[in-house]
Amino acid sequence: MLLSSLPMGSETRVPFTPNARYPDPAIEALDNRFLALRLFSASVEQLATGLRWGEGPVWFGDGRYLLLSDIPNNRILRWDECSGTTSVFRQPSSHANGHARDRQGRLLSCEHLPRCISRTERDGAITVLADCYGGKRFNSPNDIVCARDGGIWFSDPGFGIHGWWEGEPAASELSHAFYRLDPTTGALQQHGSDLAAPNGLAFSPDESVLYVIESRATPNRLFMAASHSLYALFVNVQGCA
Repeated sequence: MLLSSLPMGSETRVPFTPNARYPDPAIEALDNRFLALRLFSASVEQLATGLRWGEGPVWFGDGRYLLLSDIPNNRILRWDECSGTTSVFRQPSSHANGHARDRQGRLLSCEHLPRCISRTERDGAITVLADCYGGKRFNSPNDIVCARDGGIWFSDPGFGIHGWWEGEPAASELSHAFYRLDPTTGALQQHGSDLAAPNGLAFSPDESVLYVIESRATPNRLFMAASHSLYALFVNVQGCA
């Protein structure tokens, strides 16, 4: 899951009102707080259909296209803003899930099947950045973000090894956690090893806080970790996935 950056401060916003001319296509807000995050009179537009399960969108503004995972179909799709068309970017995709871009604009991906973090190079080659911690394989990296300092943060729950739907069945070798990959040394730091299925990640605008959705907590919780001291604070969140 891709978790949008949460607004900071008490900035006053114009209340959202539905656009009668361009109504949302069967979109229902289950929590009115979502409406405060939308631009005034903005509409939700359906860009593509036929996905079994869409995940991990990442925008390439310089190319004016969007990449996203269709995990069960084992493919990454590309939606082109200029033509409005959707095509297959990569298939098979190793059941890729979340995506981001590094500071050089390259594609970073969480791959369920090889249980790794990868980078797509300019020539299309795929480089594995990390696939284990302490000699033990990751579970199934899920979501990923890249900080301004180049550090790569990713979550590692076990969804991709629970069955054939998202990857392939396998035993878990590590506790569920999230990690930081150093861009220079490649060293890994493990955090939140007591979390129940850490999922979506997002930084606050100033990157002083990393938000992590703990999707198997009861009730679901938003884990707020200061990105330097990793001081943690839990906030109960209803309906997070």
